[in-house]
Amino acid sequence: MAQISATRDALVALARAHIDLAKTEAGAIAGQVGRLVALGLLAVGLVIAAVFLAVIGTALFTGEWFFGSMGWGVLHGFLFFVAVAMAAVLLAIGVSAGRIGRALLVAVGVGLVVGLLVGFNLPNRFYAAIGDGLGLAVEPGTRALVVGVLLVGLIGLLAGLLAAARMVGSGAIRILALVAFAVLGVVVGAMTAITFGGQVGAGIGMTIGYITWMATMGIDVARTGIDLDSLKKRFYPAQTIETSKETLEWLQKRMPPGIGS
Repeated sequence: MAQISATRDALVALARAHIDLAKTEAGAIAGQVGRLVALGLLAVGLVIAAVFLAVIGTALFTGEWFFGSMGWGVLHGFLFFVAVAMAAVLLAIGVSAGRIGRALLVAVGVGLVVGLLVGFNLPNRFYAAIGDGLGLAVEPGTRALVVGVLLVGLIGLLAGLLAAARMVGSGAIRILALVAFAVLGVVVGAMTAITFGGQVGAGIGMTIGYITWMATMGIDVARTGIDLDSLKKRFYPAQTIETSKETLEWLQKRMPPGIGS
């Protein structure tokens, strides 16, 4: 009996030794796995940070070198991220890449036109020529500004009248729309009467391009809407459900009477 007990104790001790060894090795492996995961996450985080640094740094450098101020780089970087995020969301909910691409082309065209107009001070020259032709009794240095405010403000007022006539709502809303269009026209007239120069004009054109891209995407989605049925089908396991129903019906037909009823 003593020998059997000793043998049993030896086997138990041997089993415990093997278990302890397995635990030790498992802990060591877990530590290596944790170290590997941590270093991998660190590497991925550094790569993401490097990408962000490259994008942001490029935007700041471009703003300083091409547009004359880092402020343009900050603004353009912000608008770029917002526009790309908006495009990504629209792609996720089913808006086609073609529609987003067409909106981008429109934005590029609008940005180029605005940049060229403002960069070469063409609106200022146009307003000044009108003021000279009319012989306005205004100081030549402010003549373009006065003409721009009056002319574009009048255009905004007419646009507001047209919008108010087509709106459905109370008189207060129509008056608000009329005033908003008129004020917008005055602001645009004043801004376009300023002589900006090439660098600032390019910065404004690029800014308007980003804003136009986002606005065009939004207007396009608001006009055509989102195909909710198609979106639902992408997240609804219709094939699995139908297959399960067919399987259940097949089983019920082969069950003996009285079972499963």
